Amino acid sequence: MSDVAAIQQLVQKQKALKQEIAKVIVGQEEVINQIVLSVFAGGHALLIGVPGLAKTLMVNTIAKALGLNFKRIQFTPDLMPSDILGSEILDENRQFKFIKGPVFSNIILADEINRTPPKTQAALLEAMQERTVTVAGHNYKLDLPYFVLATQNPIEQEGTYPLPEAQLDRFMFAIKLEYPSFQEEVDVVKATTSDFKPVVNSLFTAQEIIDFQNVIRKIPVADNVIEYAVTLVSKTRPDNPLATDFVKTYIDWGAGPRASQNLILAAKTQAALNGKFSPDIADVQAVATGILRHRIVKNYKADAEGISDEEIIKKLF
Repeated sequence: MSDVAAIQQLVQKQKALKQEIAKVIVGQEEVINQIVLSVFAGGHALLIGVPGLAKTLMVNTIAKALGLNFKRIQFTPDLMPSDILGSEILDENRQFKFIKGPVFSNIILADEINRTPPKTQAALLEAMQERTVTVAGHNYKLDLPYFVLATQNPIEQEGTYPLPEAQLDRFMFAIKLEYPSFQEEVDVVKATTSDFKPVVNSLFTAQEIIDFQNVIRKIPVADNVIEYAVTLVSKTRPDNPLATDFVKTYIDWGAGPRASQNLILAAKTQAALNGKFSPDIADVQAVATGILRHRIVKNYKADAEGISDEEIIKKLF
C-alpha cells in the first residue's frame, strides 16, 4: 500500500475507532483525541484527573478497540520493581526461570503512578524509553507497539511521590480530564445503571498500528514549521533571548529538546489523522498544550496569582 493510501485508510479507521470508543465512553472527545494521537505517534501519556472520571475504563476500551493486550498496574507505596517487571524463580529442575511481570503487554495502565516510591517509578523508565526490560543481567524485548498510560490524582498529595521532571519528560502528553457536563453525566448514569453491555470491536492489529506509526514518521515537515516548534519551546526558557517578560516573571524552568521532538511528531500525527500529508503551524499549536503542560515549572508568583499552565502556553503562540 502506498503511503498516501495508508494515510487515507488511517483517517477512515480512526473515525471508526472513535465511534467504537463512544459506545462506552460518553464525551471526553479531546482526551480521547490526545490518547489516540499518543498511540499513533508512539509516545506515552499522563492522565491527570480526580477519581471516578472513568480513566481506567477509557484506557481499557481504547485497548480493546485497538486490538491490543492491556494490563493494569495499581501503584501502591509497598510495590517493588520486581512486582511490575517480573522476577526469576527456581523451577522444578533447579533452573532459574523468568516469570514476566505485568509490564509485558502492549498498553500498560500505570494507575496512580505518584503513589509508589521512586525506585518502582524508575523501573518503568527503561521500558518506556528503550522498550526493553533488564532483569538479573538478561535483556528482554517488549512487544510493540508499547504504550504506557499513567494516571495521577491531582487532589490527594499526602503520602505521594511526585514524579521527577526527568521522568515527566518521558511522557509525550499530559492530558487533563475535567468533570463531564450535566447532560453527559445524565447519559453516563443512564448507561451504567442498566443491564446493557456494549460490545467493543477490535479494529486494528498490532502490526497495522506499527505500520501506521512508520508511515507517520515518513511525513515531510517544512523547515518553517520545525523552526516554529523549536521557537515555541525556546520561549518557555526564562534565560533564552526569545523569552518574553511574562515567561521570565512566571516560569522557573522551561521545556527541553524532547518537547520540540514531540511537538513535531505529534503535529505529523495530527496532520495524518486529519488526512493532510504535511503538518502546518496550526497542527503544532493544536498539540502544544498537552505537550508543554508538564514540562514547564512555574514559580511561586504564578501560583500566588493563579496563573495556569494553559494561560502561559497560549501566550507563547
